[in-house]
Amino acid sequence: MPLGQNYDRQDCALARALEVVGERWTLLVLRDCFFGVRRFADLRAHLDIPRAVLSERLAMLVDAGVLERRNYAPGRDEYVLTDTGLDLWPAVFSLARFGDRHLVGPGGGRRRFRHADCPAGGADLAAGAVCPACGTLPAPSSLETRLLDGTGQTPRDDAVSLSLRRPHRLLTPLP
Repeated sequence: MPLGQNYDRQDCALARALEVVGERWTLLVLRDCFFGVRRFADLRAHLDIPRAVLSERLAMLVDAGVLERRNYAPGRDEYVLTDTGLDLWPAVFSLARFGDRHLVGPGGGRRRFRHADCPAGGADLAAGAVCPACGTLPAPSSLETRLLDGTGQTPRDDAVSLSLRRPHRLLTPLP
């Protein structure tokens, strides 16, 4: 029996949210958009996602008001998170932390986030999305991400992975 495409029999906000972000690849597309990936080709290369699937996910996220499609050059579009999309950051961050703590293994994940605009000097957001130094929930644009050294994984060589090897503020477009 094939799985349904929606949760129309569920009267629940979580079910409605899953209709937007619950498809395979969608959260990874959103993660990359938070990292500053905006162009179709860059998303496709970094995620190793089939072209048709990425097209479908981007169209659905635009229709849901999570992403905005902008023309940045003749015949070339970019995808930018809307205010609605930015509201998904705590969920994306929490799922990444869950993976770090329970699925990656000893030492946690490969990436750390720091509250770069913290009035108290900033700190890594190791346990949750709240900054331990100032006690606020920083906006994604106030966060810097960096890759940890010595994770033992073979580094990828696509343009996005190469850019994300250096500290990078979230939402800042990647070159």
